[in-house]
Amino acid sequence: MAKLLLGKEVTDALNAKLQERTAALREKGVVPTLAIVRCGANPSDLSYEKGATKRGELVGVEIKKYELPEDVTKEALLATIDEINADNSIHGVLMFRPLPKHLKADQNEICNRLDPKKDMDCMTHLSNAGVFEGLNDLGYAPCTPAACMEILDYYGIDCKGKNAVVIGRSLVVGKPAAMMLMGKNATVTVCHTKTVNTAEICRNADIIISAAGVLNSLTKDFVRPGQVVIDVSMNWDANKVTAKGVGGMSGDAVFSEVEPIVDAITPVPGGVGAVTTSVLMKHVVEAAERA
Repeated sequence: MAKLLLGKEVTDALNAKLQERTAALREKGVVPTLAIVRCGANPSDLSYEKGATKRGELVGVEIKKYELPEDVTKEALLATIDEINADNSIHGVLMFRPLPKHLKADQNEICNRLDPKKDMDCMTHLSNAGVFEGLNDLGYAPCTPAACMEILDYYGIDCKGKNAVVIGRSLVVGKPAAMMLMGKNATVTVCHTKTVNTAEICRNADIIISAAGVLNSLTKDFVRPGQVVIDVSMNWDANKVTAKGVGGMSGDAVFSEVEPIVDAITPVPGGVGAVTTSVLMKHVVEAAERA
């Protein structure tokens, strides 16, 4: 039976440290503040916003919401970003993406209008450069791969000299996760939809981070004893049986097959996703401390 790498344990430890840091900042008259920019009322955005608001209240981070209509103009959104950039009381920004369809062509311009020092989820090109160059003063890494690193650190999983495989090459998870693993001195292979023999490559890994976003794509054929599996994806599984009935969220891994083989694995839900909002708050507190 594998050790379950539970997000709640990581989050509890992170929250306790953040409460101490926000208390110290408030004693100096600094209130760590996160601006949340939302265009429209996408249910997943609303859900994340609710979770982030609760987490902010818990650790002492103020949340300032900018609720814009779904048909917001490019000019109005840029004006909102300029207002946030100029407000020294706001230390971090989370803007929900993807933006509405009519702004899709302008998404790069809009994201890069944001001050990288306030970019909490790696929306700007400069923030991405900071991740790829291993620089901590150019924005912040995306919250999801950063949450993967927090889990590895908390459970004492040393990446130095280990072979790591990242499944997925998105800028949101796959590529930054690979860079961050290399920053921990792992030897990294990135697999994607065009990779040949992904299962064989994964079997030779010590650490697997799966961010394919494909239900049941990580089977027993991909793993061996001694491995650590970080399952990032959240996929709807119509056949999953839960306490609430049939249907629920699952990761990429066929958990019933993979868990008995490997040494450690994150459950879905209850793994990486549980840590991301705490990482977001950690970024805000760091930005407030720098300011």
